[in-house]
Amino acid sequence: MTRTVDLITAAVILAVGAVVIADSLRLGAGWGSDGPKSGFFPFWLGTILVLTAATLLVQAWRRGARTPFVSRQRLRPVLIVLVPAIGLVVLTEWLGLYVASVLYLGGYMRGVGGHRWTTIVLLAAGIPIVTFFIFERWFLVPMPKGPLETWLGY
Repeated sequence: MTRTVDLITAAVILAVGAVVIADSLRLGAGWGSDGPKSGFFPFWLGTILVLTAATLLVQAWRRGARTPFVSRQRLRPVLIVLVPAIGLVVLTEWLGLYVASVLYLGGYMRGVGGHRWTTIVLLAAGIPIVTFFIFERWFLVPMPKGPLETWLGY
């Protein structure tokens, strides 16, 4: 099963790399009179993806292991990280990035890290507040906002 999963993953990465290369060529992947064209850097990133995926394909094909893809013991830590991350994405739609980040960081710090409440409150609130000022005020990049930010006038 591991071999099959590795082959599928490598094939997907290879396909993504091929799409990136094709679109980079459409944009222009060369060097113009004023520097690199729009597709220059994506072209090389796509090339690295394709070469890496090809290496993974060869390794997976040669290995030929028939072990299970994942055991219950190994799946648990992955789900402990994955489920809250999915929750963050879902909550961002309704609560905005900053409030969802507070809940995510606080829940993760308490549930996984077992930190004290003072540490959780300071970091879970402080990191999104600092992030807000960096993106919204300094870089002027609007991030997804929810009802709290609207209530505060943002």
